[in-house]
Amino acid sequence: MKRGMTRRPVRIFTPSFADEGNTNAQNLTVKELVARLPADKFHITMICQGTPDPRIASRPNLRLVQWTDRGNTLRLLRQCLFCRPDIYFFPRCGPLDQAFFDFRKHVYSGTALVSYIVMMMNKATSNGLIGRSILEADLVCANSTYVAETIWKEFGRQSVVMYDGVDKRFFFPRQLRDKPEPLVVLYAGSFQPRKRVETVIEQAARWPGVIFRLAGKGETEARCRQMFRDLGCNNVGFLGHLSSAQLGDEMRKSDVFLFPSMLEGHPQVLIQAAACGLPSIAMNIYRPDCVEDGETGFLVGSDVELSQRLDLLLANHELRQRMAEAAVQLARRFDWDSISAKWAELFCQIVAARRGLSSPQCVAEEGAHAQ
Repeated sequence: MKRGMTRRPVRIFTPSFADEGNTNAQNLTVKELVARLPADKFHITMICQGTPDPRIASRPNLRLVQWTDRGNTLRLLRQCLFCRPDIYFFPRCGPLDQAFFDFRKHVYSGTALVSYIVMMMNKATSNGLIGRSILEADLVCANSTYVAETIWKEFGRQSVVMYDGVDKRFFFPRQLRDKPEPLVVLYAGSFQPRKRVETVIEQAARWPGVIFRLAGKGETEARCRQMFRDLGCNNVGFLGHLSSAQLGDEMRKSDVFLFPSMLEGHPQVLIQAAACGLPSIAMNIYRPDCVEDGETGFLVGSDVELSQRLDLLLANHELRQRMAEAAVQLARRFDWDSISAKWAELFCQIVAARRGLSSPQCVAEEGAHAQ
């Protein structure tokens, strides 16, 4: 290092919430990452509305900006202006992200944009700020191999595959035991049209002796509740929103995870189910890397095939047990500690590249002082 140059932490701003109770998948990703990034190398600014995750609240080199009923975009832009970040990480589609994109050329030209794409790209999903976040990013990352392929197909941009991990505090296998009847099929996720929770209720009507439990809330919940009443499904339970700890408990009480969604990236809930030793049935349209077809569960191409695979799993205890053991082994690939170390390396590399430095060691700046 040249004389007069010191290292300061890389400053990262992310429009993500640090709240302990926030279980949005994107916010979960950032919380797990921030909790593990070395505090001596990275200064993080993020948003908080209520009680922050204690791992984040106790982290040095952290700034939490309070989210209130009004004025949030201006307040957060001021934070970025007075202490300009080296990296704007994981833009979404809100007013703050829109403002950052619009002002970036003139105000935040020194800030690298690192985008993380967590949805398969097609004509419907690649519009607006999502498209801009891919085209204007210094670095694009994708949360699965297939998502990376769709980014290339739609935009001609290479991306780095960076999986989400699994929080082993909450998602771990149950002890092996002979589980008494009745069997339990679990769905977890939001209630949206693309999630097709109605398909789970249709399967419940086919299997009146099996308990079907639905975790989550959303716009199609009322329709699903009416459907289960119309079909006379007394074996369906609506669990509402669950914390991560509660969801892990539900997974360990279940026998099959049924996830009929048709539009995804690489759903964290499938990784979580695998970590709990739960065989999954999911659609093959988005080719999740966390389900190995025929080994840890089934990837299906139609609702007819979904029904057939569910019938097979419910009827065969030995198959469920074999897939459960294989799922636990597969989930070990999605380790947050190793994933976070890769993110840290990428962040240092992208900042070094923007500063024209040959070494990505976090990160020399002339006249800078550690904060």
